[in-house]
Amino acid sequence: MDRKVVKFGGSSLADAAQFAKVRSIVLAEKERCYVVPSAPGKRFSGDEKVTDMLYACYALAEKNEPFEEVFSKIKARYNSIISELSLTVSLDEEFEIIRDMFMKKAGKDYAASRGEYLNGILLGNYLGFDFIDAAKVIFFTESGAFDAEKTNTVLSEVLKSHEYAVIPGFYGANPDGSIKTFSRGGSDITGAIVARAANAAIYENWTDVSGFLMADPRIIDSPKPIQKITYSELRELSYMGATVLHEDAIFPVRQAKIPINIKNTNDPSHPGTLILDSIDDKDDTSAIITGIAGRKGFSSVLLEKDMMNQELGFGYRVLKVFYENGLSFEHLPSGIDTLSVVLEQKAIEGKEDMLVKQLYEATGSDKIEIEHSLALIAVVGRRMIKSKGSAARVFAAAAHCGVNIKMIDQGSSELNIIIGVAEEDFEKAIRAIYDAFEN
Repeated sequence: MDRKVVKFGGSSLADAAQFAKVRSIVLAEKERCYVVPSAPGKRFSGDEKVTDMLYACYALAEKNEPFEEVFSKIKARYNSIISELSLTVSLDEEFEIIRDMFMKKAGKDYAASRGEYLNGILLGNYLGFDFIDAAKVIFFTESGAFDAEKTNTVLSEVLKSHEYAVIPGFYGANPDGSIKTFSRGGSDITGAIVARAANAAIYENWTDVSGFLMADPRIIDSPKPIQKITYSELRELSYMGATVLHEDAIFPVRQAKIPINIKNTNDPSHPGTLILDSIDDKDDTSAIITGIAGRKGFSSVLLEKDMMNQELGFGYRVLKVFYENGLSFEHLPSGIDTLSVVLEQKAIEGKEDMLVKQLYEATGSDKIEIEHSLALIAVVGRRMIKSKGSAARVFAAAAHCGVNIKMIDQGSSELNIIIGVAEEDFEKAIRAIYDAFEN
């Protein structure tokens, strides 16, 4: 049987009605063997996510303040699901354990992980699937890094004895057995880890949208959907702000060349977006560009020096200053006598004068300037490399709408073109570039 691993996000499991949708989806195909749930998300605008409630509850416990009121709300969320679905399970004992662990200051990671843990117990009961505690099969090292190989070895062996199972997302265990979580959205990562361990035919990631769109719908009216995308393209778009899928979720399945299908729990018949290791040119009828994404909040440090390109170690000395100040750069566009270091603006706020002084001392530059309030826009597409004039269309689109391009950076793979513009021109530039390729 070609087994499938299915992950459901918080909005897909926010209440009993959503649980019922999930059950219908899972049981519709016997190949859907392993299910990874998130904690209950928002049921409506203004509602609270259970994970946020757990963080708030634990913050009170940490300060030795009463937390029963918040804890009661958390219990009520789960008990309402039990009641409305007539489940044959009680979480009372689990609630007592959690309350006791909060009082013993078990840690924020423990607190946050209980949302997925409890939801996993409920979903396992509702589906009639086995429950596997992620803390028993997903491991981190002493340094806090995910231990991929140990996890894959142990989890693969455990799954052999469970034909159908629920494995909660978002957390695992440190070497001492204490709970360790991934970053927010980490249930996506758990799903990918389980897919690799199960050698799944496909990893279905169910959320509240029907896959990826070519651009942000808050900027572009009804952008076209992306039917197929490669892992590499997705990495580029995720880095620049496309947040349907946690970007680290790509690595476990990419290594095993397992496709990911982004699907909509509220519209299960929609094909969604298929993420693949590669796409055969013969079958590729997609547009020249796959998508456009961007982020605001960048700064550029521009250094000018005559004959810079002939000076051995100039770039090393520049980056050494940034390293010694704990600053990570995003891009390094350069010319013969110029070098720009692009990084997040918040990282250098309050450090500008000191940074410029140190750079002058280290490099002897003729001129150093810092420009704030930049936005970066990435135009991504595997077909751009074979389509003449792609870059020209990007630049022409920006020029025609009166946007000044302050920075250009194109990766050696020619998978993307990144431009820097003033933040005030961000939305205008995205609309113009989208129209240049899609209208």
